[in-house]
Amino acid sequence: MVTTDNLETFNLETLQPRSVWSHFATLCAIPRASLHEAALIEHLIGWAQARGAEAVVDGVGNLILRKPASPGCENAPGVILQGHLDMVCQANAGTPHDFERDPIRAVVRDGWVVAEETTLGADNGIGVALALAALEEPDLRHPPLEVLLTVNEESGMDGARGLAPGTLRGTTLINLDTEEWGHFYLGCAGGVDVEVRDSCGIVNLPPAYVIRRLAVSGLRGGHSGIDIHLGRGNAIKLLAEALGELAGRFDLRLIELQGGSARNAIPREAFALVALPADQAGRLAAWVAQCDAAWRQRFAEADAGVNLAVSPAPVDCAPINIGSPPTEGQSALSAADQKRLLAYLTSAANGVTRVSDAFPDVTDTSVNLGVVRLTQGDFSATSKVRSLHDQRADQLADQLVAHAAAHGLRAWKDGAYPGWTPNPASPLLALCQTVYAAEFGRDANPQVIHAGLECGLLAASHPHLDMISFGPDIRGAHAPGERVEIASVGRCWQLLQAVLRALARG
Repeated sequence: MVTTDNLETFNLETLQPRSVWSHFATLCAIPRASLHEAALIEHLIGWAQARGAEAVVDGVGNLILRKPASPGCENAPGVILQGHLDMVCQANAGTPHDFERDPIRAVVRDGWVVAEETTLGADNGIGVALALAALEEPDLRHPPLEVLLTVNEESGMDGARGLAPGTLRGTTLINLDTEEWGHFYLGCAGGVDVEVRDSCGIVNLPPAYVIRRLAVSGLRGGHSGIDIHLGRGNAIKLLAEALGELAGRFDLRLIELQGGSARNAIPREAFALVALPADQAGRLAAWVAQCDAAWRQRFAEADAGVNLAVSPAPVDCAPINIGSPPTEGQSALSAADQKRLLAYLTSAANGVTRVSDAFPDVTDTSVNLGVVRLTQGDFSATSKVRSLHDQRADQLADQLVAHAAAHGLRAWKDGAYPGWTPNPASPLLALCQTVYAAEFGRDANPQVIHAGLECGLLAASHPHLDMISFGPDIRGAHAPGERVEIASVGRCWQLLQAVLRALARG
């Protein structure tokens, strides 16, 4: 097994299967944040055309690559391999990484490829790499192939949402965007965002107040769907909890607040600037130390790295830049609006709200309070609601809107997308189960996933499609430290080729 004991970027192209890892290395080298996939698309168009494949960009920016069937397989129904080009971009605090310019720095650790300070983009770069490798493999016998690579999946599913009916020619679709080897996914959660906004009153700070920076850090974070049941800490909720308790003990004035960076990632870090009388600062530090110790016990199993810290706020502090001590005229929230916002944040729903009746141990409905900002009195928050039943997602979102309104906040639903209804009688599922058993000597587990695959939207625009999803073992998607197991990528490649050969036989 290939390993490395240093922090130098590993040469991914030396891993097996080489064709898959070579494409993933390219994806790591070309930045591909949501809404910034243009450079990668340009590269892939050139790559496809050099190999005689058709390359088309549709009206919303999706890239579609097509390759004729292998000789003798022209009459087999067409197959679509599908993934998304963009990735969630998160980095640990203090990591100088520009996701619009810098390549992803990947290393190998104990059989896994990992990005230690940023997200890796294995979600969904590995799926894209598998599809490209299938398009390129010279000895693979296959039906007519389409590779659909969508844009802006992570921040709105705009590519799948905008795909015009009739664009796809195939009748069978294999989605390569799931993250647990040994499972065939035949259904997924739908979702909707809840946006909250308000303009709060601000007042000048009294004299003899000092500013302190509170920081929640060290949390594991993760995918707001597939990791939501693991009991990990939400940095925004924890910081709101701490601020609520502090406001009852000190003459605390809230100046600014920042937590989370993506609605579909469990927040790992949150920060606040507060002011209080100078003679209370020592007691604040003591209380923070006690709270930090209590949190470490509370999250000893799920999030042992949790940390609450307080410090003076230097002029160059990040991510919020306010000096300490305050200058004359420095402002904070009014007492009424501070009480209102903290009451909202501490009581806002977060986590699993229902477990599936049909699929044991699978989350049915959940909400993630993903992003909060408060600057100069302007407040915003975004929550991500997911459910295996679209009606339940809509109902929970309505409850969140009503909860915000009860605290005097403007709120609305946005970006709804449908789930993918399971079809246990799928012919594609039956074929894949047969192939999996033949290749690996055991049965695969049909499952649904509490995440927003694009299959629901693709089914809406192309209702004739028979769909399934599978992928390798990926851990920590949407958070720094994201990793993918090398051996499971090899098994995925073996399975994908075998399934395409079986489909080529009609």
